[in-house]
Amino acid sequence: MNMKGLSKSRYTAFCQCPKNLWLKVYKPEKAAVDEALQARFEQGNVVGDLAMGLFGDYKEAHAKKPDGNLDLSKMVEQTKQWMQEGVDNICEASFSLEGHYCAVDILRKNGNGWDIYEVKSTSFPEFNGQEAKLEKYAPDIAYQKWLLTQCDVNVTGTYLVCLNSDYVRHGVLDIQQLFVINDMKEMVDNEYLKVPASVSLAMKVINNEQEPEIDLTEHCMKPYRCAFFDYCKRQHGIPSPSVFDVYGGKGRGGFTFKKKLDCYNQGLITFDDLRTTDIGRIQNMQIEGALTGKEFINPSGIREFLKTLSYPLYFLDFETMQDAIPQYEGAKVYAQITFQYSLHIKAASEREQSDTSIGSAEREQARPEVKPSESAPYDHCEFLAPSDGNDPRRALADQLCKDIPKDVCTLAYNKQFECGRIRELATLFPDLSDHLLNIANNIKDLIDPFRAGDYYVPAMGGSFSIKSVLPALFPDDPELNYHNLDERCQNGGDAMTIFPRIKDMEPAEAEASREALLRYCKLDTWAMVKVWQKLKEMAK
Repeated sequence: MNMKGLSKSRYTAFCQCPKNLWLKVYKPEKAAVDEALQARFEQGNVVGDLAMGLFGDYKEAHAKKPDGNLDLSKMVEQTKQWMQEGVDNICEASFSLEGHYCAVDILRKNGNGWDIYEVKSTSFPEFNGQEAKLEKYAPDIAYQKWLLTQCDVNVTGTYLVCLNSDYVRHGVLDIQQLFVINDMKEMVDNEYLKVPASVSLAMKVINNEQEPEIDLTEHCMKPYRCAFFDYCKRQHGIPSPSVFDVYGGKGRGGFTFKKKLDCYNQGLITFDDLRTTDIGRIQNMQIEGALTGKEFINPSGIREFLKTLSYPLYFLDFETMQDAIPQYEGAKVYAQITFQYSLHIKAASEREQSDTSIGSAEREQARPEVKPSESAPYDHCEFLAPSDGNDPRRALADQLCKDIPKDVCTLAYNKQFECGRIRELATLFPDLSDHLLNIANNIKDLIDPFRAGDYYVPAMGGSFSIKSVLPALFPDDPELNYHNLDERCQNGGDAMTIFPRIKDMEPAEAEASREALLRYCKLDTWAMVKVWQKLKEMAK
């Protein structure tokens, strides 16, 4: 089958933006590679395969050509045959008409008609119970209903299958509890009325070899960030940096994409354009720093932060893996499974014990037994779970309680992540709950002085992540350059994906991968140490 028409992905691309569709057809190489999105696709395949058994026995339409590509024509023939034979459940049920194609995740027989079940790897409720947000999936399902109807299939129901965010695994995986089925009739019926006109317009886009001229709009980020957004910015002559690179911030008062778009439409695009606008203190600081090279340092603010800390200091960083399908007892969908940590420990020197810029004298004595040697002023502890496929969390929680005593000051960078994982462990292991919650309640956040604007240098580029702050503060230190690590693991995404794969590696590769994980996580906490040292220096 020669795909000259629409597919589900092409149709939904058109619904987001006609130019999105045109670029998918004519310039797919211009799409930005999003590793997180690719990982989500891979998870989606796992979820889709599992959902096939949701209604019992099924047949799957699947065929390949000699070159390894899917044989869509053969899959259409399989589907037609099985429908005639009265097969109750057909997965990847394939249909084509006049060059248009779709594969229904699950086509389920319902009396004299058929129900469409679209499977998504998203969890429900994804948006705090706001079911209206499900509307973003309606165009996809409506297109399928339209094509099946054109193929003389009586579509009797349209449903969206999502993962159940409330499901907790206990024992054998229960796919009936794992999935949530949402009746999409009302939303799909409303969207269905638009399909014929949309198909006609989409085909005009495909058949026009001239690239559409469409300006940036809210659809660049709605319902998803368009993979061609950076390409379109360049096409419109938008420089870098621009209003779209300004720090967004947190909460309702943040400099949202909508606000950035409003500035863009007013001609406030470059940092020069924005220099006289009041779009937020941190944002204005970023702009001024980029234009002038000025550094912003507020020693008193940094000192106030340092006063909240006390010796000994424990610098903590976790690494996690995340599976759409819960693999372990007590886990939810997309649970962050903590399998590794690094811990640098700083006991106070005599000089630091008398330094009133950090903590109280009483808390400085919280763990006097931790004494660094003269040649190694920082102790280091680490944990990396065995690569055997078993649940790593109990062993990690046990060791964490041994390595971090109660009532000591722990530092994390963007502590919400570490605190969240520790509290999850406390819920999972009640016997360790008191100790774990004590650790969580005594964690301070090393990002605070940066997020507060007490320390900003232009090289941070409006980002306060440690991967931006570290090279900005130490641009010429090769030991702090993550790119100098083993290429197996140079970022959190690498760590998340490599650990579960180690159990299937050859011994030499497995050993090298574990070493890469240890070196990466150790650099994370050493980076925190260096940042803390720099803050102390700037506070003087």
